Amino acid sequence: MRSPAEPRRVPPFLLLLFLMNFVPSFGKETLRTTAVTPQFEKNMDYVDFIHLNVLEKKVLNSSEVSVQYLCSKPCVINLEAVASSEFRTGVPVYRRRWKDEKNIYVRQTRQIHLKFPSIMVYRDDYIIRNSIIVHSVILYAWISHQSVSSYDVEQNESYQEAVAKNYTFLEAVPPFERPYKDHKVCLQWGADYLWMLQANKIPQCPHESDGVQILNFIYASSGEKTGIVKRFEQFENRELETVRQHQIDYPICCYPGNATTEIGHDHRNLNLPAHLCLAYKQGEPKKTNQFTVSIWLYLLHHCEKDLCGILYFIDPKEMYSTPAIFLNEEGYVHIQMHLIRGDDLAVKTSFSLPLKQWFRLDLSFKGGQIEVSSIGKNLKRQHHQSFTFREDFYYDDTAGYFVLGGSGYVNGIEAFFGPVKYYRLSVLETEQISNPLHDEETAEQIEHYYERCMDIQDIAYEYRHIVKKGQLAQRACYSENYYLEQLHKHGEKSTCEAFIWGKELREKYHTLFKLLQEMDFSAPDVSEEESDTVLEIGQRIFEKIAKNLSSADGLSNMGSSVPFLVDSSCCGYHKASYFLAVIFETGLGVSVDHTKGLLYSLVGAQGNERLAVMNLGYKHYQGINNYPLDLELSYAYYSNIAIKTSLDQHTIKGEQAFVETIRLMDDELLKAQTKENGDVFMWLKHEATRGNAAAQQRLAQMLFWGQQGVAKNPEAAIEWYAKGATETEDPVLIYDYAIVLFKGQGVKKNTKLALELMKKAAAKGLPQAVNGLGWYYHNFRRDYRKAAKHWLIAEELGNPDASYNLGVLYLDGIYPGVPGRNQTVAAQYFYKAAQGGHIEGTLRCSLYYITGNMEEFPRDPEKAVIWAKHIAEKNGYLGHVIRKALNAYLELSWHEALLHYVLAAETGIEVSQSNLAHICEERPDLARKYLAIDCVWRYYNFSVSQINAPSFVYLKMGDFYYYGYQNQSKDLELSVRMYAQAALEGDSQGFFNLALLIEEGNSIPSYILDHLEIDQALHSGNTSLLQELYYRCWNHSNQESISPCSLALLYFYVRVFWNNILQSTLIYFMGTFLLSILVAFAVHYFQTLSTSNSLGTRSEPSSAEPSSSGNSNEDTTRAVQQDESTLSNDLAQQELNPENPLVTS
Repeated sequence: MRSPAEPRRVPPFLLLLFLMNFVPSFGKETLRTTAVTPQFEKNMDYVDFIHLNVLEKKVLNSSEVSVQYLCSKPCVINLEAVASSEFRTGVPVYRRRWKDEKNIYVRQTRQIHLKFPSIMVYRDDYIIRNSIIVHSVILYAWISHQSVSSYDVEQNESYQEAVAKNYTFLEAVPPFERPYKDHKVCLQWGADYLWMLQANKIPQCPHESDGVQILNFIYASSGEKTGIVKRFEQFENRELETVRQHQIDYPICCYPGNATTEIGHDHRNLNLPAHLCLAYKQGEPKKTNQFTVSIWLYLLHHCEKDLCGILYFIDPKEMYSTPAIFLNEEGYVHIQMHLIRGDDLAVKTSFSLPLKQWFRLDLSFKGGQIEVSSIGKNLKRQHHQSFTFREDFYYDDTAGYFVLGGSGYVNGIEAFFGPVKYYRLSVLETEQISNPLHDEETAEQIEHYYERCMDIQDIAYEYRHIVKKGQLAQRACYSENYYLEQLHKHGEKSTCEAFIWGKELREKYHTLFKLLQEMDFSAPDVSEEESDTVLEIGQRIFEKIAKNLSSADGLSNMGSSVPFLVDSSCCGYHKASYFLAVIFETGLGVSVDHTKGLLYSLVGAQGNERLAVMNLGYKHYQGINNYPLDLELSYAYYSNIAIKTSLDQHTIKGEQAFVETIRLMDDELLKAQTKENGDVFMWLKHEATRGNAAAQQRLAQMLFWGQQGVAKNPEAAIEWYAKGATETEDPVLIYDYAIVLFKGQGVKKNTKLALELMKKAAAKGLPQAVNGLGWYYHNFRRDYRKAAKHWLIAEELGNPDASYNLGVLYLDGIYPGVPGRNQTVAAQYFYKAAQGGHIEGTLRCSLYYITGNMEEFPRDPEKAVIWAKHIAEKNGYLGHVIRKALNAYLELSWHEALLHYVLAAETGIEVSQSNLAHICEERPDLARKYLAIDCVWRYYNFSVSQINAPSFVYLKMGDFYYYGYQNQSKDLELSVRMYAQAALEGDSQGFFNLALLIEEGNSIPSYILDHLEIDQALHSGNTSLLQELYYRCWNHSNQESISPCSLALLYFYVRVFWNNILQSTLIYFMGTFLLSILVAFAVHYFQTLSTSNSLGTRSEPSSAEPSSSGNSNEDTTRAVQQDESTLSNDLAQQELNPENPLVTS
């Protein structure tokens, strides 16, 4: 039986599929075979080899291949091309063979012109009617020894039995890109005209190749432990998969002699041990792993310490495998491989990578040889180095995952990644690699930005240094003169009028010099480090501009503020970078400029500005604003902020606030917002002073986390925790104070008192206190048995922290009585913790989903992004921006509210998007004046694309699609989908609107009715369908009062009853007769009543009925508001549910 890699013969019935000229071609010899090396002594031991060199690796009839070979015995050289299409694989389409009995031990070269069937290389025309789509073509070459001069001995000429073999890939040309064939015939006029009518209608279909574009868009790597995770699957094409499997199964390749590294003509011995070479039998074919990777980089800094990740592979055991490419502190490339015998081998280049310029890093791996090249932006080679050693490496690119940048094991590089191309089966020269720097405009903008910023940073540092030096000299004089000392303290601050910079530079950066002159540098130094000094100046510039923009008419000064924000950004203060990104993306006071918006988003994200990172994560998650949809890239950004969110919550410093879901349409929640001098806060404080435990607990939470409009004040919060813990028996207050004492947050650590309080709270049955005792035994006593005991009890009580902690014990392999690590059980506990809202548990699960290394968590990048996004949106720095926007709205500071809601909405958090759209509806004049985008349409549209969108947003968009919104055309189907989604969220208005559409004669698609879980039997009849919709409308509304749904349902039943009466003629006449009698009786009755009233006293009309009606309306409105508030809270609990069947992003 033949092996999978052996070329197969074409069955007779298969030839019928290839029509006229689709048969293997045995071309003639085109050039003589010439010896290129002299003949050596025959008693030397030579190894047969064969090598292919194709000038243009495409399936063309003009393709020329150079075959180099050496035979140690009389031999037959075979050349065969095997093609695979969408219908057949492994079909030979070209064959060539020749015998060589004379040139023994002599290296030979023969030029062969390949000729393929016409339907593979030409487009359809009047004669070639069915050109085929070729997925791949592999050109095999092999040598077979011949003991007799006969071509009939086939059993010894197979590819599998060859003494030397090689292969290469030829790139198939899609049918629409192929040329027409010149058939040398003339067609009749009619036939030629018919052909021209259909000549260009062949679709261009994609084909599978071994080249994988890992990254297409620029990625800002901040040097954190997060990066892009990619996973390769098996090839769908069987020929390519056969080659890949062949490399895995037979990877052994040894090279004679010492292992060396080559730099140009410099050879250096690597001194590898001899045992690394695996022996192979004489004449046994050598198989080698081979692949090529090409990476565009703009490197900002070399690695701060140890190694920083560029691109590396993690195997199922979470160990580094082949390849692993890092950057070290000196800027050298560190390359590590996992060898066949299980050892790891690392080498490093002798050249360092350049800083602050775009370059391409190309690496090719073939057996025991590595080629490393640095290519400039002009595609000219800057550096090159090759390494050769004696053992092949182990390589299976589907058994694990690739990481670009950082991960939990290593920090990433501080750089911008450009396009990254990975050739899974090929070794390519620099000229053959197709990996262009696509977005050259953005790449140039990045270069220009950092060039300009170097000047600004130098000016800022030197200016401050000069001013401080002058102040020190003046201070020395003041110490001797009392009058000058008092003048310095209380008089106007002096400014530096003398400059060491030339006029041209001062004019170029005039805004920066103006701001520097206005700054006061008399404060004592915190640090003399250049980076800290420049950053401080950037912060001062930003704070001044942000204050101006938040003033009553601040947005009107946006144009003049942009240069100052640019200076602040260049000084490394990247809040300014995010401001600039949003300003240019939305046209906030300036013209829209997407290129600049992208530039400052990338710069801010690289500088670790949290909102800028979230902005990029959101744009790539939704694929909006010309950002490509890339879930792995989105996860890289969101996971960065999700990790920071966990750390930020343990840091009491910084501009943070609790992220609250407060909608501007919810009057009840808005009334509950307060400040330190507000009525709600003062009442809570009064109750807390009286010893009310609930008030103390709420007051402490508000102050500690910065909730409900109260500024974050951990010191004041701790006072209330202490007061409640000592004066009351409330277990929550006792537990909270114990945690504060354990961690020393805002108070001196007191482990003894903290333990007493924790035991006291646990004795009262508080689950988190029981978990806290386990935490104490784990961290302070290292008593894992007691820790596990308490965590099991707390886990049974439903505490998610305990579930996570048990998972950590299993993951670290320290669970009592269980030997070794158990990642499976650990993952189960992490998932349970994540379901309970645990941040670290959710992060663990999102990592499992993106890597796919756990069987219980099949790879699901979308779910990984959703879970990471859910945690990132709890970040306190985002909460601070949202809180500033809300406070500004409550104070009617419209410019500040609009500015901060735009900043928050662009990060992708839904509540800010719908709130911003509401502001734009409420103040359309403000939106039209300062925003170049259609604010209402944009942000309601963004909102409905979220998994946690409220129902009223679906209703809004449904109305927009139904009536048509400004420049947007009507779309009835999208309107129906929006109403249906609102109905699925439990909003009665959604059912009501769907029923009205049917009343108007419109139909609802069956798939929407199926999503609403309406019985198939009701789909065909409008009456039964209306009854179901009106009933659900009534069922989801407030049934205790009269609602539109209840009236609509009653009206529907009356119409049905009346229509049933009208169906019978007899009943119709009887009904008419009875109705006439009733009308006559009623008229007579009212006439009698009128006569009797005219005889008595005339009374005033009662106002009770209208008043009652008004109260009913108010009650109904209040009920609707309460329902919306409840629905918002319910949605907040369902953020992790990615199901949204009717609305797509």
